[in-house]
Amino acid sequence: MGIVGHGWVWGLAALLIAGATPAGAGLWDKVQGAVQAVGGGAATGGDASGLGAEEVARGLREALAKGATQAVSRSSAVGGFLDNPKIRIPLPGKLESAAGALRLLGLGSYFDAFEETLNRAAEKAAGEALPIFSDAVTNLSFEDVMGIWKGGDTAATEYLRKATGEKLYERFRPVVKGATEQVGVTRSYRELVGRPEVASLVAGSAFDLDHYATTKALDGVFTLLAEEEKEIRTNPVARTTELLKRVFGR
Repeated sequence: MGIVGHGWVWGLAALLIAGATPAGAGLWDKVQGAVQAVGGGAATGGDASGLGAEEVARGLREALAKGATQAVSRSSAVGGFLDNPKIRIPLPGKLESAAGALRLLGLGSYFDAFEETLNRAAEKAAGEALPIFSDAVTNLSFEDVMGIWKGGDTAATEYLRKATGEKLYERFRPVVKGATEQVGVTRSYRELVGRPEVASLVAGSAFDLDHYATTKALDGVFTLLAEEEKEIRTNPVARTTELLKRVFGR
């Protein structure tokens, strides 16, 4: 996978579920405390579904860890972006619209090299998303908890995207920048736009390569996170533990 190895990702997921990290402990306390209110404040209290507050809290926590881990693992694997048409990063703006005609002039290799490096950089950067997600979920409020549990198929994903906002972008951008430098995105871009046939098409246009790569990388990770969440909520087979079956089998 990308900057981190698969073992690190799955290890972090295990810690999230077990509550062994400070961030995980914060999430546990907030989720459990919030859901306790449904049962009148008792830790063993239940809601209309007959589930105890502790059970709901653990189920939410496990689902968030599972969904985030799967999404990060998929996106940060080799080909995670490049070989997945749902999240593959396209050529930006004018380059995308001009690519077809310029390929006929023999410039296809330049376009291909730039697009590939963009996606390789996103794959490398995606591995850093999991700890960022674990920090974000520690801010769950009562309304957040119940909204996620009883919400739509992608309620948790929508919460995470809304809750992280600019902070997630700011933390992710330097990672993407480092990855773009490592795989040669900037070099590929300069080689592409340095061609006379291409330069005339992009002349006078301001293009922030790091911003584009960061935004698209985040879009891809959240797209996969939404898929994983929906799978847990709608597909009984994806609920791989008894806890997930009870909490999301309503």
